[in-house]
Parts: sequence; C-alpha cells; structure tokens
Amino acid sequence: MIIRKSPSEIERMAKSGELVARTLAVVGAAITPGVTTAELDALAEEFIRSHGAEPTFKGYHGYPASICASPNAMVVHGIPDHYTLAEGDILSVDVGATLNGYVGDGAFTFPVGEIDPTARRLLETCRAALAAGIGQATAGNRLSDISHAVQAKTEQAGFSVVRTLVGHGVGRVMHEDPQIPNYGEPGRGPELKVGMTLAIEPMITAGSPDVYVHEDEWSISTADGSLAAHFEHSVAVTESGPRILTAVPDLDLGVIAGLSTL
Repeated sequence: MIIRKSPSEIERMAKSGELVARTLAVVGAAITPGVTTAELDALAEEFIRSHGAEPTFKGYHGYPASICASPNAMVVHGIPDHYTLAEGDILSVDVGATLNGYVGDGAFTFPVGEIDPTARRLLETCRAALAAGIGQATAGNRLSDISHAVQAKTEQAGFSVVRTLVGHGVGRVMHEDPQIPNYGEPGRGPELKVGMTLAIEPMITAGSPDVYVHEDEWSISTADGSLAAHFEHSVAVTESGPRILTAVPDLDLGVIAGLSTL
C-alpha cells in the first residue's frame, strides 16, 4: 500500500531530509586520502545524534553502522570499517536520519582527490539520471516514467543500470511501497499522486549491470569489478511538482565534491 503524506507530514520529512543533506556535507568535507570509512561513520553518527535524531540505518535488520560507505566497485550497503581511502577512489555514502518520527534518506558518491575522466563522467551521469528521474515525479505521471528517465539518461552516456536494486517509498519507516526500479518502459505502474514520498536512487555502473552480495550479506558490488555510482534524494509529489526533501538552498554537495553543477 502506498501511503500518501499530508502537507504537515511532508514538512516534517523535509526537516529529516535537511539533516541528511547536512550530514552528507559534513562527511563529504572529511573525505580525503588516508581517512577510513569507520571514521566517516563515527562522524556521521555524532552529527545526526547531536541534532536530536537517530541514525536510521543503525540496527536496521542488524545493520551495524550509521551510514553505508561503498567504495569503487561496491554499489551499495558497504559496512564502514578500516578501509582507508586513497587518491582516485570514489565513495558512495548513504545516510538515513529519523527525526520526530519521519525518515530522510539520501546518498551521494564523492570523488577522493583527483579521479580519472571515466569515473568523473560516471558520477556526473548518475547525478543527471537522478535529476531526470526526479523531473518525472509529478502528479498524473506513472511510476515507470521515473524509471525510464533514469535508464535513458544512463544508457545514453554508455553506462549500465543495476536492475536488481530499486528505490522505494519513504516516510515513517525507511522502506515503504512502492518499489522504484531504475529501468523500464514509460507509462506503467501506479499513477503518481500528490502526497506520495519517494526515495529515488539511481545505481549505475561503468560496465556490466550484474552484481553480487558479499559474505557479510550486506555489501553489494559489481560482478565485473567495474566502478559504480549511487545518488539518492527523498522526493515528495506536490501540487506544484516534485519537491526534493534532502536538499537545502544554502548547500551544494556538488561544490563540496568538486563535481560539475547539474
């Protein structure tokens, strides 16, 4: 069942989303060669809790950390540990924060120092795919219009969409209906209606779309070892169009990351 939110609930979700965006900014500013993903996790948890919120991921089905930190060929759900970032890495950071009973969920893939041209193009394409998907999150469209927009933008650039991982509804819990694939024909699935709140999250690769799950039963990487990128926003369908809940006007993560403005 898809749960539509009232305007007051969407405002509460925007507060959670703002905290997610600011947490990503704090983590992004700390990403540099020599830093471990465990150090980034501790930084994020302290920041989230200092603002009266809970890190949504910690303890979720036994997940042991406050963020997901997925380097290079790892697509999502990387458990922070003693992995030390190196010049030229890319790192997907996924953050969830629960504030006053509502969840914000967002992700950003950061370059570590200078990255090669293919990696930079992968990141910028994934950001563009996210923007294209969000642009379709308008009342009267169909759910697969989002999916198709993500796929088209990704494949036009010569990259692949991971087909076994999806976005999702978000609200009082992190994962609500509907599931949102990042590929498909347009004009299919549920009609988008005012009050729907969606976590749209392209996950794309520089090679094959195939992935595998690590022995830790969380981390997911590309099967061929190719680089992967992951960007995510929580978005509300409103009468005036899509509203990004995990972005704030005075903060541009792209500037922090040194990526092109989209």
